[in-house]
Amino acid sequence: MLRALRYSLYIPVIILACFMILPYVWMFTGSFKTVAELSKTPPTFTVDEPSLNNFYDPLGGTNTPGHVEGLFQRFRDTDGGFLRYYANSLFVSFSVTMGAILLASLVAYVLAKHSFPGRQFFFLLFISSMMIPWQVMLIPGYLIVNRLEMSTFASLIIPALPKAYIMFFLRQYMLSLPDELIDSGRIDGASELRIWWSIIMPLIRPALVAMGIFLFLAEWNNFVWPLIVVQEAQNRTLPLALSLLNSSLTGASTQGVLMAAALLTSLPTLILFIVFQRQFVQGIALTGVKG
Repeated sequence: MLRALRYSLYIPVIILACFMILPYVWMFTGSFKTVAELSKTPPTFTVDEPSLNNFYDPLGGTNTPGHVEGLFQRFRDTDGGFLRYYANSLFVSFSVTMGAILLASLVAYVLAKHSFPGRQFFFLLFISSMMIPWQVMLIPGYLIVNRLEMSTFASLIIPALPKAYIMFFLRQYMLSLPDELIDSGRIDGASELRIWWSIIMPLIRPALVAMGIFLFLAEWNNFVWPLIVVQEAQNRTLPLALSLLNSSLTGASTQGVLMAAALLTSLPTLILFIVFQRQFVQGIALTGVKG
C-alpha cells in the first residue's frame, strides 16, 4: 500500500514532464517531415518518410510541387548563410560567458575574502544594480557604444560582461571556503591572482558551471540587444535570424524549415546541460545550503 502511494506521487511529475517535452518532440519530428506530412490533418507526432529536405532540398526554388528551399539555402545576403549566424552566436555566447564568469569570480573573491574600507558599500552598490530593470539601460547602453564607435561584436560582448547576480552567487559560495586555504597560499608566496586562479577557482567549479549554463543560455537567446546594435547582415545572431525566417515563411509547407532552424538552435544548450548536469545540480544545491 505504501509503495503504491509512493509511486502515485510520480504521476503529476510524469504529466508535467510530458507537457514540457511535447513541443520539443513536435519540433524534432517536424524537422524531418516532408511538405505532404506537414500538411496532414490532423497532424501526427510520427515521421512516415524521414527527409532532410528541410535542411537542404535539391529541388528547392525550382517551383516543384512539394519542395521548398531548405534552411541552408536561405539567407543569401550573408556569406555562409545560417551557418554564419550560428558561428556568430557561438562566438558571442562563449565570449560573454567566459568573460563574465572570470570578472565576476575575481570581484567575488575580493569582496568575500578581503577586508578593506568600503567593501560593504561596493557590495551593496553591486546588489542594488540588480534592482534596475534591464529595459531602462537599453537607450543609455546604445548611446555609449555608439559614442565609443565600438564594433558590432564589441558592442555585443563588452556591455554584457558585468553581471551582478553572478558575483553575488559566487560570493556566497566563497564565504563558505576556509580562510586557512588562502593563508597557506600566501605563506607559500603565491600572489593574490595565483591564489584566485589556483586555489579558489577549482574549489568553486560547481558554482561556475551552474552560472555558466545560466549565462550561456541567456546570451544564446538574447534578442533585444542584438536587434538594437547589429546593423550588418553578416553580424546577425541566431535569434535575429530566426525572427527574420519566421516573418518570411508562411503556410504549412514551410513549417519544416522553421522546425529545422529551431532544432539546430536548441542543440548547443541541450548538449551543454547534458554534459555538465552533475556539476550544475551540485552547484545549485551547495550554494543554497552554504550561502
